[in-house]
Amino acid sequence: MTPSTPPTPPTLRIHGDPGDIDAVDWNRLLAAQAAPSPFMRHEYLAALHTSGSATPASGWTPQFATLWRGTALVAACPLYVKDHSYGEYVFDWAWANAYEQHGLRYYPKAVVAVPFTPVPGARLLALDADSRTLLVDGLIQWCRQAGLSSLHLLFGADEDIAASTEAGLMLRNTVQFHWHNAGYADFETFLAGLAHDKRKKIRQERRKVRDAGVTFRWSRGVDIARDDWDFFYRCYARTYREHGNAPYLQRDFFHRMAETLPEAWLLFIAEREGRPIAASLIALSVDGNGAEPDRPQAAYGRYWGAVERVDCLHFEACYYQPLEWCIAHGVARFEGGAQGEHKMARALMPVRTTSAHWLAHPSFADAVERFLEREGAGIGDYLEHLEERSPFRMASPSTTTPSAGDPAAHLP
Repeated sequence: MTPSTPPTPPTLRIHGDPGDIDAVDWNRLLAAQAAPSPFMRHEYLAALHTSGSATPASGWTPQFATLWRGTALVAACPLYVKDHSYGEYVFDWAWANAYEQHGLRYYPKAVVAVPFTPVPGARLLALDADSRTLLVDGLIQWCRQAGLSSLHLLFGADEDIAASTEAGLMLRNTVQFHWHNAGYADFETFLAGLAHDKRKKIRQERRKVRDAGVTFRWSRGVDIARDDWDFFYRCYARTYREHGNAPYLQRDFFHRMAETLPEAWLLFIAEREGRPIAASLIALSVDGNGAEPDRPQAAYGRYWGAVERVDCLHFEACYYQPLEWCIAHGVARFEGGAQGEHKMARALMPVRTTSAHWLAHPSFADAVERFLEREGAGIGDYLEHLEERSPFRMASPSTTTPSAGDPAAHLP
């Protein structure tokens, strides 16, 4: 009897430029995941690099990982070596300070993440669970060989968290706020489900914007004019600079989005007396082929800014206009981004998000594990506290029980 041929051992490859990875192969892997997002599209990640937004000069050194069986790509992920913790939204500054106090180097470290984008979803793109686990194992081995202090997988999907747990990574939870569409006929139907004080407050805020003479228009995909992109970026950059920071993303990044991934964007422009005064940019889910679906499953609040101050304009541009659009277009979910308890008053409900962490130093790994146990208990208490403050007149429209890493889950 002829012995069977043993399976080809997997090979991990590291790429210093996402452009070295075939876009079709990458996007095909992404489309096969349970929780894809437009931010993991090859076009999005490549634009971060080619626009100069996420580069070694800004502290994001791309080292994208691919796993191969012979000539077949079976897994891949965005991987960056970093010398700071900016633009991650899972904060480990205290860990870095503890390393420094003990004379150790925390940086450089490795992160599996989408730069500047705290949106939960697939990070480890794989054909199957075994390939995903092998990818995590390969990343840890690579980090050891490179002498890096740690590996951090941020805002992962359930499958990513399962593979990370199997590989021995520690889990950390944070909280975001997402809105879920209960099949509302219109915005007034949505408001009718809220408690009286919340409904009254939203109507008052919207009235202030209307009384100030502000109107809105929206455009989507290829219909977004270059002048509107330019105005949006003016608003976006102004917001960062008002807070004393340079904008993370370059204008060229959005130029590339308009060229290579237009179907993923929805832009609201606020106008008064015929001139634009504010802009809000929303991302939309796309199908597996990158096409623009008539009914996106998810919308993601991303960036906003204004050149004139109007009371409550931020709430109108970033929440009420997008929610009204989502209701009209049958969008199932609107994700409000990182943090922000004030979002609950606008019916965005708390969601548990999960990251996974590996530290090379055994003593620090033990200390962080104990810290995460205490922090995790605090997160649980915090979620219970938030649950008691539901803005709805009765239980939330969904009775889904949240699970770590599930971007669609939310508390009742």
